[in-house]
Amino acid sequence: MLTKAELPECPVATTLQLIGNKWKMLILRNLMSRPWRFNEMLRSIPGISRKVLTDNLRALELDGIITRTAYPEMPPRVEYALSDLGETMRPIIKALEVWGTGYQKRVRESE
Repeated sequence: MLTKAELPECPVATTLQLIGNKWKMLILRNLMSRPWRFNEMLRSIPGISRKVLTDNLRALELDGIITRTAYPEMPPRVEYALSDLGETMRPIIKALEVWGTGYQKRVRESE
């Protein structure tokens, strides 16, 4: 989680600092539907590497946006899900989806 000293003055900048890369947005998009395991998320996001997925999942967990649950099984099973804080991002992600759908429609109609 960001410290008080690390918080930008602008709330938009704060949000972008937390989720402002395409990988985090795609991870959050997936987690809006259900909890995901690492390998299934890796397969569902074209172009992401294991390292980048791992780094982004860790950052989202440290910032309190997602939770990581490890189950004591063999083989080990780990699931990622939105935290209560992450759930509050649903309207933001939904608004991005609505805007993107409208933009896609406009571009397709102009061709």
